Amino acid sequence: MSFDLSQEHEEFRRSVREFAEAEIAPHAAQWDRDHHFPVDVVQKMGKLGLFGLTAPEEYGGAGEDGDFTSLCVAIEEIGRVDQSMGITLQAGVGLGINPVLTYGTPEQKERWLPELVAGEKLAGFGLTEPGAGSDAGATRTKAELHDGEWVVNGAKQFITNSGSEITSLVNVTARTGTRADGKPEISVIMLPSGTPGFTVEKAYDKLGWHASDTHPLSFEDARVPADHLLGAEGRGYAQFLATLDDGRVAISALSVGCIQACVDMAVQYAGERQTFGGPIGRKQGVAFQIADLETMLHASRLLTYRAAWLKDSGAPMKDFKQAASVAKLYSTESAVTATRIATQVFGGYGFMEEYPITRFYRDAKVLEIGEGTSEVQRMLIARGLGLPVE
Repeated sequence: MSFDLSQEHEEFRRSVREFAEAEIAPHAAQWDRDHHFPVDVVQKMGKLGLFGLTAPEEYGGAGEDGDFTSLCVAIEEIGRVDQSMGITLQAGVGLGINPVLTYGTPEQKERWLPELVAGEKLAGFGLTEPGAGSDAGATRTKAELHDGEWVVNGAKQFITNSGSEITSLVNVTARTGTRADGKPEISVIMLPSGTPGFTVEKAYDKLGWHASDTHPLSFEDARVPADHLLGAEGRGYAQFLATLDDGRVAISALSVGCIQACVDMAVQYAGERQTFGGPIGRKQGVAFQIADLETMLHASRLLTYRAAWLKDSGAPMKDFKQAASVAKLYSTESAVTATRIATQVFGGYGFMEEYPITRFYRDAKVLEIGEGTSEVQRMLIARGLGLPVE
């Protein structure tokens, strides 16, 4: 039994780390201050092949040379220097590319995937609404078929990669009818950027992820051809559930990157900061806190890559889903705790924006919320154990 990544994965990790440290780390603080979305760097990530790690060669992807584990490695390493760029990659692949790759028709794949896989364009996934977040079955956005066109009306919120200058489309969940049991039939409609009636509202003023592109969206008689239905009509709910399973592991990888950054920063600072005639790292009160960080890091990384391995190995879906929720729950909550501990190690300096720990502190909280809250993960884990939890 081996708990190590393959040599190929470790070599890939080194190449992504070199890129992240050269192209992202020197600028991350300024992007954060300016709330700037660096399109040029996103496209450089595309040229490095990071958006194509789960895509076949026919669309410009890595094919057999890539896998879900590679994507998690890339997200971890990008997230280690900048969580905003880490979530841009995670959402670009998991919420943008993978739904089209998994459920799209050959024509849809040929039209949209090459530019998305190359990182030249981005796609978003319009799921959350003002009254329908975790309760996605309460979706109110509607899509009606009239004269060969889907007419979409409604609104979405908190949608990543939805309003950048390189966003090409947003896949939107909408009610397209009513099922026999009286519950709404939910489908996914592909809405290209610039579609009349599709409005990208002003970007959010967020607590963290300042360099990530996030907008509310509104639809007023937005019309697209009937062939813009993604997947089977009425199967949108099942599609997004499967999409979120993958996304939970990817968010877990982003959390591992956050915890690794906390360990790195805390160790360096504790070795340099002098008090009472020596470095603070020799004090047990500080050293033990950093030891806790390292323990959370190892546990989070093992849970994340076990879940990724289950995905790549084709394990039973129930096993993967359970592992995804466990990894997401533990890693995200550990990331939030890790930023708090690391900030405490820095003392008063941890409250100053000149130190990157403040950015990671602000960025971490949303990890417990996006792709299914911690409460949702606990519910799913309990259900996986056979408990009749509601």
